[in-house]
Amino acid sequence: MRHVLSAVVQNVPGVLAHISGMLASRGYNIDSLAVGETEVPNLSRMTFVVVGDDQVLEQVRKQLEKIVTVVRVYDVSSQDFVERDLMLIKVSTAGGKRSEVRELADIFRGRIVDVGAEDVVIEMSGPENKIIAFIDCMRPFGITELVRTGRIAMVRSGTTVE
Repeated sequence: MRHVLSAVVQNVPGVLAHISGMLASRGYNIDSLAVGETEVPNLSRMTFVVVGDDQVLEQVRKQLEKIVTVVRVYDVSSQDFVERDLMLIKVSTAGGKRSEVRELADIFRGRIVDVGAEDVVIEMSGPENKIIAFIDCMRPFGITELVRTGRIAMVRSGTTVE
């Protein structure tokens, strides 16, 4: 089972290395990890995606809560939540395929952010399945380069964070 955890941590040097190292040393695999500042300048939010049963989730959560720089850990996936990925993808447009690539980007609500002589860079955000579907559509054109963020997630409005 896939779990999304959100940890509010102190924004100090070494926190990311400490947390990821602790999880790795205990044999937990992180499928996705994203880190960024919060609305409070001295705090950051780390969003983890881990795969495992409820026992694995509970162990990961307990291990995270033991770390001094961790302020709070939330199991976002146990709530009604919104999650997104961000991707930049460079796709070949050689052979007159630019309009076809542009149309597909529009269908998926992507945005062309750079145009070169032989390729374009498309920015896209959305749920993981949308990103994967778009990547699959772009493969026949030739993906030159691709970069994705880890998943970020937030509990929906009106839902209490536990």
